[in-house]
Amino acid sequence: MEQREKQIIRVSIIGIIANIFLAGFKFAVGFLANSVAIMVDALNNASDVLSSVITIIGTKLAGRPADKSHPYGHGRAEYLTAAVISGIVLYAGITAFIESVEKILEPVEPEYTAATLAVVAAGVAVKVILGRYVKGRGLELSSDSLKDSGEDALMDSAISSTTLIGALAFLGLGWNLEAWLGAFISIVIIKAGIDMFRETTSKILGERAESELTKSIKETICETEGVYGAYDLILTNYGPDTLMGSVHIEVPDVWTAEKIDTVSREIMQRVAEKHHIFLTAVGVYSHNTSSNAVAEIRSNITRAVMSQEYVLQLHGFYCDVETLEIRFDIVIDFAAPDSEEVKRRVYYEVKKLYTDYNVTVQADSDFSD
Repeated sequence: MEQREKQIIRVSIIGIIANIFLAGFKFAVGFLANSVAIMVDALNNASDVLSSVITIIGTKLAGRPADKSHPYGHGRAEYLTAAVISGIVLYAGITAFIESVEKILEPVEPEYTAATLAVVAAGVAVKVILGRYVKGRGLELSSDSLKDSGEDALMDSAISSTTLIGALAFLGLGWNLEAWLGAFISIVIIKAGIDMFRETTSKILGERAESELTKSIKETICETEGVYGAYDLILTNYGPDTLMGSVHIEVPDVWTAEKIDTVSREIMQRVAEKHHIFLTAVGVYSHNTSSNAVAEIRSNITRAVMSQEYVLQLHGFYCDVETLEIRFDIVIDFAAPDSEEVKRRVYYEVKKLYTDYNVTVQADSDFSD
């Protein structure tokens, strides 16, 4: 965690240095050349410095150790800073759009020089390189703040490109397209800001865990001797490096509490070592081992239950032929308009097959693949 924090801060500092240099250089050239476009571009670079500073602050906050008030750590602070950065991107896009519309309504003939074009071209090149680097490192380090900062830099290069394209069109063809190009790119930036904000808030709200990860975790659990299956895996994200969860395992009904305790601890350790995820709880389903008649009952019920619409899975099945007890869990699709109705339908289907039995159906949500 500490190494990741240092790398994020190092990348952010590189971004700060590059943007301070670009902003200062463009302000000077824009002032001397009396170019509003370059001055606005310089202001945009200055806002990127703020994004990098916010990234550093968020990373430092997220790196604070867990305490009594926040026992799961402070990792989600990174998502909050990413949301702030997406707000900066959105603000920059709206501001640029307003300025472009004003220029469309009240056109001003630009004054381009070779020095102006050289500055803008150099700015585009630096921003593309910086944006790709920061975004790439953000993907490597699973940092939404860096990814958003990199995306912001790439968007800035697009803004600068419109100035360059507009200048070439004006000098070569006499067309004053700067304002129209600026409006188009501004809309692209606004959309990017909205997408970035939506992605970040989705993580804050709690997203479904990646299918590949959950399936891999369940495979790891089922490699444990005596475990028939792993179900109801729930993962909660407390930051890019902090995933916690719980799971149910199906084990023989003859296992003792000591055996279950030993296997549960083994599973927790293996998942932590292989997937870097801490399982806070391992629940247990009992699997029939003492009655051959149960296999046929289970098969009949499985066919009946799985034929019902919106039922994705049946697990945790247990049948006691002496006390006439049947219990199991079903996973219901989120697309079901009424999950309670699905559960009732399943219950009556099983009761039709085994009228003498006391049937208990537990409905689970489709938390993970």
